Amino acid sequence: MKALLVPKEQAEDFRKQLLEAGYMDTRRRLKVRGDDLEIPVTGNVPPEFTNFPDIRQEKPEYYENEPTLRDLMEGYVDGDTLDLLPGGWQILGDVVIVSLHPDLYPVRSMLGDAMLTMYPYCKSVYLDGGIEGELRRPTRELITAQDGGENPALAVHTENGCRFKLDVTKVMFSKGNLNERMRMGKLGMGEVVVDMFAGIGYFTIHMAVHGGAARIIAIELNPESHHYLVENTRLNRVEDIVEPILGDCAKKTPIAVADRVVMGYVGSTHHYLPQGIGALKPGGVLHYHETVPEKLMPERAMERIRTEAQVQGRKAEILDWRKVKKYAPGVWHVVVDARIN
Repeated sequence: MKALLVPKEQAEDFRKQLLEAGYMDTRRRLKVRGDDLEIPVTGNVPPEFTNFPDIRQEKPEYYENEPTLRDLMEGYVDGDTLDLLPGGWQILGDVVIVSLHPDLYPVRSMLGDAMLTMYPYCKSVYLDGGIEGELRRPTRELITAQDGGENPALAVHTENGCRFKLDVTKVMFSKGNLNERMRMGKLGMGEVVVDMFAGIGYFTIHMAVHGGAARIIAIELNPESHHYLVENTRLNRVEDIVEPILGDCAKKTPIAVADRVVMGYVGSTHHYLPQGIGALKPGGVLHYHETVPEKLMPERAMERIRTEAQVQGRKAEILDWRKVKKYAPGVWHVVVDARIN
């Protein structure tokens, strides 16, 4: 019986992430091992969950059986359709977000009710239709909600001691990037940081709460995301550290002020490398995110950094790179750390 060995202070975030992705073995109990927790998992856990060692549990402890989504839906759909039920979903605060096979759309309200039965502390369930446009706005449909509650789309999600308020119908939140957000929370002590594509504060809040940055200039183009970026600086009491800026990074990124620049967007990030590198003081560090086909990984991202640094009469020293998560078949979201002299 396989389990991941996770430090106690990080265990709850990873437990939720594994549960929502469908890789946690919910039949077995979590077990304490010194300063760590054994989190039971099933099957082959993908790379984004393997930052912690896996072990074999010699004496697993089991819960009493609770109804699964399949159990709760057996009265509404036939056997073949039951096989189409989702194996994982996302929970942000007290809001469930789920993707469904089109054949399940006719019973989506019943499925939503079943999920609220499984998660009685949640208030609503939304059907995820993907992300659209340059501003990466989500397309989501409310399929069920608890009676008499407040705005069913409003959530306050907590991870790594940071709180993120958002409307799940207006802005996105990628839980697959948790490891990278937590890593960034360990960096930036006493530094001036520029967070390009800041969103609702995914990296900014971690660095402000845990990293000890002196100042973070957080730039966001989407007015809805910027609204929640401002809200989240207040919610986490880091208004004296974070300067939220509404606007295009191509126009709003300052020049030669930063000890560290975060470029956490993927899609067209390379178009903004002139601004990202230009924002750094000599010796500053760039964290550059890109989606890269496996056959070009990580050389394409590294070469783009070196080329732009050379254009600006500077030199890039590659410090490290890592996979963040699988983005599409044969394509990875990667991040490259580089010192720009």
